[in-house]
Amino acid sequence: MKVLGKSIVNRLTKKKLTISIAESCTGGLLSSAITSVVGSSKVFILGLVTYSNQSKIKVLKVLKNIIRKYGAVSEQVCLAMVMNLNKISKTNISISITGIAGPGGGTKKKPVGLVYIGIKKRNKISVRKYLFKNKGRTFIQKAAVNKSLRLILSSLE
Repeated sequence: MKVLGKSIVNRLTKKKLTISIAESCTGGLLSSAITSVVGSSKVFILGLVTYSNQSKIKVLKVLKNIIRKYGAVSEQVCLAMVMNLNKISKTNISISITGIAGPGGGTKKKPVGLVYIGIKKRNKISVRKYLFKNKGRTFIQKAAVNKSLRLILSSLE
């Protein structure tokens, strides 16, 4: 994670780009992976841990109806998170993560390990769905962070 974080900060700095992050199931680990790098203060603008539905609604302005209809762990909520984060932060790149890290909270339709990662760079937006192996909460969180770091890095190439 450290190497990826360093590469991201270096590329963002070189390209004079900024980044913001809204995380749920990763609880700040992605922000930490970037802010632990020396010089990240030049590129890292905002990191939010919107863990509860209430914070997604109040802070990120995700509509209650979207959460009610699709659930907090959904492509629709992840998209709303990244879009609204970008409006708030006005950064070049915005990332959102929502998922089920476990050990509980999973269902047949939405099992533990289901994670959505949204990335917005300028006018390009993508939300990707991942199903990480249920090898425990920490494993899922770290897998989601690693995947996010790789997505950020590939968006900077």
